[in-house]
Amino acid sequence: MERPTVADRVHARTHPTAGPWARGLLLAALSGSPAWAEPVVAQPPTPLVEQRPLASALHLPPRVVGPHAPRAHFGQSEPSREARHVADWVVDSGDNGGMPFVVVDKVDARVFVFDARGHLQGAASALLGLAIGDEAVPGIGQRKLSSIRPEERTTSAGRFVATQDRNLQGKEILWVDYDAAISLHPVITGHATERRAQRLDSPSPLDNRISYGCINVPVQFYKDVVSPAFRATDGIVYVLPETRSAREVFGSYDVADGEQRQAVR
Repeated sequence: MERPTVADRVHARTHPTAGPWARGLLLAALSGSPAWAEPVVAQPPTPLVEQRPLASALHLPPRVVGPHAPRAHFGQSEPSREARHVADWVVDSGDNGGMPFVVVDKVDARVFVFDARGHLQGAASALLGLAIGDEAVPGIGQRKLSSIRPEERTTSAGRFVATQDRNLQGKEILWVDYDAAISLHPVITGHATERRAQRLDSPSPLDNRISYGCINVPVQFYKDVVSPAFRATDGIVYVLPETRSAREVFGSYDVADGEQRQAVR
């Protein structure tokens, strides 16, 4: 699945290639409309603007190996092995291109927000797509909510350039996979039967699969951690896979491997 491009700066808010259904679909969901409501098509996209290159096209610092190789700093948080693997790789390789980054662990239903140097700014539980899977159904961002079957409601894995935006009600969101209409945003609690707030508070990740694909986080966490991190810059969101390995999806490596190789020379 192709990754979306994002406007060069936060003020350039509209993605130039996504269809109107993609934006309307998510805006309807974020406005508190019933999940089966017809999305309202937003205004036509603004003219194309210059795009920021992905980190792979940036001039990244040379990799440092050995005992002084940089690592992500998780503080008191206890991530899964895969989340730590990816965060350490991001910091060691400079794949984030000097921008803040987020690691979304779908298996553990956790979100970790880092500054550009890899220092954890905060972590929280998250609600994710109902269906297990790492690929978005082609064209799903242009379909009506009522046509999306339960097995199609996945949170796509991958590396995404993310930017802040606002919905039609002026509420802030962080676009992740625009073409699939997936964003990271404060939890929506308008439908009592979904018990989204209670699911976030549950100690088990097994009941955190409820959304159409968007990443829901606690309201205060978004306000205090996510919003400040992306207020003046774009960033990178790494959504960890659940049917494949991180190495397959990101081309990542274990930082410790480089240290061990250096030690035996």
